[in-house]
Amino acid sequence: MTEPTDIDLGVVDGVWSDEGDWQVVDPEGDGVEGFAVPMPTVAIVGRPNVGKSTLVNRILGRREAVVEDIPGVTRDRVSYSANWSGRRFLVQDTGGWEPDAKGMQQSIAKQAEHAMKTADAVVLVVDATVGATSTDEAVAKVLRRSKTPVLLAANKVDDERVESEAATLWSLGLGQPWSVSAAHGRGAGDLLDAILEILPETPRESDVYGGPRRVALVGKPNVGKSSLLNKLTDSDRAVVDNVAGTTVDPVDELVELGGRLWNFVDTAGLRKRVNTASGHEYYASLRTRAAIDASEVVVLLIDASEPITEQDQRVLTSVIEAGRALVIAFNKWDLVDEDRRLQLDKEIDRDLARVPWARRVNISASTGRSVQKLVPALDGALDSWDKRISTGQLNGWLKDIIAATPPPVRGGRQPRVMFATQAATRPPTFVLFTTGFLEAGYRRFLERKLREQFGFDGSPVRINVRVREKRERRK
Repeated sequence: MTEPTDIDLGVVDGVWSDEGDWQVVDPEGDGVEGFAVPMPTVAIVGRPNVGKSTLVNRILGRREAVVEDIPGVTRDRVSYSANWSGRRFLVQDTGGWEPDAKGMQQSIAKQAEHAMKTADAVVLVVDATVGATSTDEAVAKVLRRSKTPVLLAANKVDDERVESEAATLWSLGLGQPWSVSAAHGRGAGDLLDAILEILPETPRESDVYGGPRRVALVGKPNVGKSSLLNKLTDSDRAVVDNVAGTTVDPVDELVELGGRLWNFVDTAGLRKRVNTASGHEYYASLRTRAAIDASEVVVLLIDASEPITEQDQRVLTSVIEAGRALVIAFNKWDLVDEDRRLQLDKEIDRDLARVPWARRVNISASTGRSVQKLVPALDGALDSWDKRISTGQLNGWLKDIIAATPPPVRGGRQPRVMFATQAATRPPTFVLFTTGFLEAGYRRFLERKLREQFGFDGSPVRINVRVREKRERRK
């Protein structure tokens, strides 16, 4: 089986795309053996209600960050992938920073401070119509002491009449105020050009390399996510109550398990579809989905003492769509009797049939039973998520499989698979270059055989098909 010479692998739709904090590149230009490099991060900071999330959406060119007229909607650091002038980078939205915050606002401020310390560039957003407040001056003082490049964005400059007010922000000592209107887009292009000038090609050394693996605890409300986090940390890190929906914002905590650190994130229970939720439940759902996207492996908690519900299935769908490694933890195992175990086996065969590859662990968060078994399950799932199969090994295996079981005939012609490559990891993504369309059933067959040969337990596997166009049509 030889490599096709008339197909440009570098333009395969959806293949050379972002992989979380990484982008896949093709240094040789042949598209076959790409590798992943981390993307630099720019943090958007400022006091509450100056338009940070609106500016994030303007930079992204799409509505991702939650925007409301009331202050304090954004509470956590959330990263989004952006692209400007052919360069990819991460934009980190933060909550409002206040120097003397108390309670929850203090936690929000700490998240913003962390973003300022770890980002490769910082954009301080100030409301030009209000001018520099004492809070703005306090933030500017912190940023002037840091070694991180800083840009000053004078927001809400909707017309030329506000330009003179934006000029007064030179007093903050951060250089030129870049006048923008995040709501209308005025000046956004100039600000983005300035960001690219100070943003390095690759991020500085940080926890991207060898840092704690990020684990999201997800599930329907009241399934025991916060109880599990408290058991892992041996503290009351998260609020636990019998009332469903106690957790609203994701709660991060470093946990030592198996002799090393993990970053566990307790999330709000997904109760409804986002488009039917309202109020804080709507924002909690968005933050939970953002936590799933930001994680590397997800622990889906299911109440083993109750039947698997539609809510459980909905959460599972969110994890599958995000392409994250998966461990299913059946919690409250201390409440399961023999009859319930038999019924649960039937429910697993029926309701979890689409994820036979997911690793499963039976635990009790309240008593701590078998919690340590999460470590090998997480390790195995992440190993599969990061696994890469060499092109030669993959094509040698594929040749034998196709010889034994060729693709089904479609439209009177049998499609031929010419070449295969693993285009990405996290999750493992394979591209097959063929002369015709491959039926969904045959792709599932190849995935099953791929797992039998190479493993991938605990990780989704994506198989994309690229059909070669006829030469005369291409000409």
